[in-house]
Amino acid sequence: MRQVIRGAVLLLLLLIVVPAPATAQQQQAVVRVGTEGTYPPFSFHDPQTSELTGYDIEVIKAIATKAGWRLEFVETQWDAIFPALDSGRIDLIANQVSVNDERQAKYGLSNPYTYSRGVVVRRAGDDRIKSLADLNGKTTAQSSTSNWAKVARDAGARVEAVEGFAQAAALLQQGRVDAIVNDNIAVLDYLATTGSKDVEIAGDAGSSGSRQVLAFRKNDALQVQANQAIDALKADGTLRGISEKYFKADVSREDGGAADLSAGRGPRSTWDVLLGTAWPMFVGLVKVTIPLTALSFAIGLILALLVALARISPYRVLSGLARGFISIIRGTPLLLQLFIVFYGLPQIGLKFPPFTAAVVAFSLNVAGYAAEVVRSAILSVPRGQFEAASTIGLGYSQTLRRIVLPQAARTAVPPLSNTLLSLLKDTSLGSVVLLTELFRESQLAAAESNEFLALYSFAGLYYWVICVALSAAQKRLETRLNRYVIA
Repeated sequence: MRQVIRGAVLLLLLLIVVPAPATAQQQQAVVRVGTEGTYPPFSFHDPQTSELTGYDIEVIKAIATKAGWRLEFVETQWDAIFPALDSGRIDLIANQVSVNDERQAKYGLSNPYTYSRGVVVRRAGDDRIKSLADLNGKTTAQSSTSNWAKVARDAGARVEAVEGFAQAAALLQQGRVDAIVNDNIAVLDYLATTGSKDVEIAGDAGSSGSRQVLAFRKNDALQVQANQAIDALKADGTLRGISEKYFKADVSREDGGAADLSAGRGPRSTWDVLLGTAWPMFVGLVKVTIPLTALSFAIGLILALLVALARISPYRVLSGLARGFISIIRGTPLLLQLFIVFYGLPQIGLKFPPFTAAVVAFSLNVAGYAAEVVRSAILSVPRGQFEAASTIGLGYSQTLRRIVLPQAARTAVPPLSNTLLSLLKDTSLGSVVLLTELFRESQLAAAESNEFLALYSFAGLYYWVICVALSAAQKRLETRLNRYVIA
């Protein structure tokens, strides 16, 4: 019996000490791929399944199969995608990155996997614009960090920054800009999918074509693996097959023929778009927007109390530090604070996951604004109550907890409620730090369907309902706190 027990113990120890052999999936390198998810037909969400798909997505999946990678897709706005690569948030960009001198100098660029050309897009019948030369002195709509924005600027145009082509096309139709410079394939997909007759291709944006590549950090071994995979996929016809599926031409070769997107992806009614997006938006609200708001406000409120107490402290060092913190937070934009926490701090070794980074930035922002609210509420309590508490033997902390803060809370609730409502709406900025929250879901759907009014209004309805509920909770809380008022 002892031998059996001893054998069982030894077996158990072996199971604990000796690690189980890694599965094939665990042995694969995890590669984080940055992409927009709002740039059809290259990177977009299937309206039926909400899954990320597109030409670039299928290409990078084929490359991953050849290279032995396990992919993790990270969606973000185009203007934030290169900062995400620089800060190590992603390992590569698969989003029709065009080759130019600046990118070649700063990044590792793969072999080309797409060849296209730039075109100038104008409002239908606008004969003022026929070529790139006609953009001098005009206004175009572009993603500010895209290669096409540089082409437009070099032609003398003033560039208005937008997130993607769908937004640019909307501005052009509304007469807010004069033209767009963009990839001909993206333009053809837009025209075929929407059936729009309001915009048209005026001509080519220069004589030379454009090469699209994957972008890596300099001297990254992944670049070599990607190049080998791209060459193999070209040789075995895989790239040609993916290309012909989307474009009826082989755009993976420079002379592969003109892309044909006349079939489009089929327009959907506004009602179908809303029905298809209502659930993803609700999930974004429940999984990201509400938890981010609640956690950031709770932490921010604790920090605000500490800063407020430091602000009224008789110690000059504490008071000065508190004033400096409040001044910095209130004197800089929230968007800038998000970028500093998420993209800037990794350069000094402080790297937070997206949700944590958002909580840090929003909490500090709440603390900066709420600290003055808390301070004024504390000072509104008559000084005599501090003195009365002292005479009955209560210390400073006991006086605050039992006498001052309960009365100050009633004064602070209305302005703090405004801070909470502002925070809820400010979480819509979470997409710039790679969070897919409520508003980001509406952006994804709008980029694919061009139903901006319906989708953004529907997102606004979600925010409004939550704000109404919070306002009702504020009134109930004020009623409960009335009992602390001393007549």
